[in-house]
This record gives sequence, structure tokens and C-alpha cells, in this order.
Amino acid sequence: MNEESKQLVTVLGSTGSIGVSTLAVIRENRNVRIYALTANRDLDTLLEQCLEFMPEYAVLVDPVAAEEFSKRLKRVGCETECLQGVEALEKVSSDAKVTTVMASIVGAAALKPTLAAARSGKKILLANKESIVMSGELLLREAVLGGSVIIPIDSEHNAIFQCLPPQDSTLPGAQTRHVKKIVLTASGGPFQNEPAANLTSVTPEQACNHPKWNMGKKISVDSATLMNKGLEFIEASYLFGLHANDIEVMIHPQSIIHSMVHFCDGSVLAQMGKPDMRIPIAYGMAWPERFSSGSDALDLVAEEALSFCAPDLDKFPCLTLGIEAAKTKGTMPAVLNAANEISVEAFLSGRISFTRIFDINLEVVNQIPFRSATCLDVIFDADQEARQIARTLV
Repeated sequence: MNEESKQLVTVLGSTGSIGVSTLAVIRENRNVRIYALTANRDLDTLLEQCLEFMPEYAVLVDPVAAEEFSKRLKRVGCETECLQGVEALEKVSSDAKVTTVMASIVGAAALKPTLAAARSGKKILLANKESIVMSGELLLREAVLGGSVIIPIDSEHNAIFQCLPPQDSTLPGAQTRHVKKIVLTASGGPFQNEPAANLTSVTPEQACNHPKWNMGKKISVDSATLMNKGLEFIEASYLFGLHANDIEVMIHPQSIIHSMVHFCDGSVLAQMGKPDMRIPIAYGMAWPERFSSGSDALDLVAEEALSFCAPDLDKFPCLTLGIEAAKTKGTMPAVLNAANEISVEAFLSGRISFTRIFDINLEVVNQIPFRSATCLDVIFDADQEARQIARTLV
């Protein structure tokens, strides 16, 4: 294949679990080339990736880390240029050469480069849910104005995207006009069958031991509290233009059905596959075509029986907060997201208990009046206020 005809990709957060899976998919397909890789602090992994994929740029936000990484690149004779700062993340997300941006940086740090990609007409593979949770209306508006396509990579939203009709109309809600409801499936996390009384003594190691998915620490804790599903609930309401009453969460411990769509005629479409993030990544990368993900084929005969149940909102109240934020919108999702980032960080460092995560999130949400999320300044102000209050509560 001609080099000029290859899909040119920037991977935001290439050393995290989604970034590593993205590079695994790219190894399977020669019609994709890396333009830029970015990382937070894992310089060793980033260097290995640069030596393998030879991107034009590597980006680190921290200037000290960037300086050290530049020295490492020179020592090994790698021609990749190292850039530093948030502005550099925006540059490699919006450069005219780039066709596709994988947004897999964890947390609020992904917001600005994802917006830059949206304004520049890129195909955005959205694996960072915080970007749309914090600024759903703003991000979607910028994507429409910039001519960008947003393809969700979370397995649940990717499943819904696959089940909906093609984007063949510019009318708002064209894809969901015959949809009765969507169902987000959830594994239930590591404590689905644990008595609620035992959750006060949960350790970070136990919370990060997910039964089905191999994920980073923060998202693993969110899965354990079901806050991850609460954030996905908000994300789904924005991505698919649905009211919170038209979205449902169902516990499905086997993680084979990744989500489903109920239509007005009684039909239900579900997307199935192994619990392997390479599958939604490959779908997004190849869209509107398909190519190999490298994942094993699903063998339903060999799988355990599929089961389903309703979530226990008393045991996992963080999900209720997410549902409420999806109904309220405005700055409430940004406030909840910020509070949760601080409380999860405190839990992982051993400063608070597992059940205290919900208490802090609730208290922050109750303390801050919500406003319309009309611009980035309003969103960032709400984000910073929530973080400050959460830190004092910790």
C-alpha cells in the first residue's frame, strides 16, 4: 500500500492499557501508520514504542520528563522528535496530516486535545469518557462544526454504535428515531457477589482485580464502585441523544454481550464478542470498513451460561450519582467526574476507605450549584472547584 494512502494515527495515552491494545491492533494491519505517541510518565514503554513504530513525534506534558526523554531518544539514535506541554498534545491531535486520533488519556487531561481533534475534522476514537462526560454538548457541537466523526471505543458504547443504523442522515436523532431504549451491560466488577458489609475493608489491590477486563487502576476502581457505569450512562445520553429514562443498566457478569438496543417494533439487537478491547478498537480504526483485531473468535458453546440481573443501587450508589448527573447535565457531570478522580486517587493511595469514595462524591455534588456548560471556562471552573472541595474532604 502507498504510504500516502495509509491512515495516519495519533495515539493519546499510548502507554496505558487502551494505548497498548491500539498498537497491538495496528501491528495487525499495514494500512495504518503512527504519527504521534503521547505518555504521562512511563518513559521506558514510550521509548520501546517509538523504536518500534518510529512516529514523527512523542509528547510528554511534563517538561522535566520531556527533557529526559529527548536525551534517551538521542542516545539510541531515534529520529522521533520529543515535544512537551498541553499545546503539543493539541498540535499532534489537530495536525493536517493526521486522519485519526485515539483519545485514550485517562481523566480530564484529554479534554483539550480531544476538542482540538474535533475542530480539525478528525476521526476520533473516543476511549476517554471524561472528555464527553465533562463537555458533552460542547464536544459534539465542535465535532459537527469541524466535520469530525466520533466513534466510541468503550465496549458498551461501541456495541450500541454498531447496533444502530448507519449515519445516513444529518437530521438530529436520525440514528435513534426508532429506538425504544438502550441497555448498557456491566460485569458488576469484583464485588458483585460480595456482601455490602464487607466493602468497608476492601483494599486497592482487591478493587483493581477485575474478573474480566485488564484495565488501569483508576478505571478498575471505577468498575468496582460502578461509577464507571455511571460515567458511561452520562456518555451514552450525550453520544446517542437519549434521555436518561431511555437508558438502562444491566449486570452481565460474563461480559459477552457488550450492550443492546431495543427498537419500537420489539426487536432487540445486541453486539457480542470476547471481553477484549482490541475488538472495539479495530472496529473504530477500520470504520466504515472492518479489519482484523487479532482477538480470538467467540465460541458460545465453550462459554459459561450467560446471566443477567439488575444492579444493586444500595450497594453501589455511585451508579445512582451518574444517572442523576445524566438527567441534570450542565456542569454536574464535570463536578462528579472531578470529585471521583480525587476520591479514587485517595483510595488508591490508602488515605480513604473504598466506601468513602461515594461519600466524598455525594458531598461535593451537594455543595456546588450547577450551571449550563456553555464554554470551557465554565467547565474548568466547576472542575477545579470540585477538586478543591474533594481534597479538603479527603
